[in-house]
Amino acid sequence: MSLGETVISRFPEPIRSIALKHRELVKFALVGGTCFIIDTALFFGIKTVVLPNNPVTAKIIATLVATIVSYILNREWSFRTRGGRERHHEALLFFLVNGIGIVLNSAPLYVARYLFHLQEPHVSRLTEEISDFLSAQIIGTLIAMAFRWYGYKKWVFPEQNARVRRPVEDDRSIEEEKELGHS
Repeated sequence: MSLGETVISRFPEPIRSIALKHRELVKFALVGGTCFIIDTALFFGIKTVVLPNNPVTAKIIATLVATIVSYILNREWSFRTRGGRERHHEALLFFLVNGIGIVLNSAPLYVARYLFHLQEPHVSRLTEEISDFLSAQIIGTLIAMAFRWYGYKKWVFPEQNARVRRPVEDDRSIEEEKELGHS
């Protein structure tokens, strides 16, 4: 049993059945959660320490780093059996989809800051920070996530079972027993 299936097996019913049926989506969400934490930490760190006058640039940098981590985790875990393209073509499409995702993710922050003027001196520092978090980290992330999920399945990793699934440790022992005729 894989790590993902081990975790899912501990979910209560009916959530377990739904999660097992939609393993790929659960893995995508876990990768997304991990990258959300990376993105959020980098965004607020860069925005606060390095680029206090350029929050949209800070958001783009944070999202780029999280995107690189996302590519590795999605390719090797979430969509490990999907493919259908040469790796360089797949990577190009992944980063193209994520480039559009970065625009979608940054757009609500841009609108909040520069169209609605939800920044100092027009609003309090607390209001600015709440607005930045909601627009960049919640609204932008949800919009971009929906687009990425669609884009990955449609263009980046279009074919199911295109790559041979690498067996995990438990699968190897089962396969070895079958070959030896012990099952």
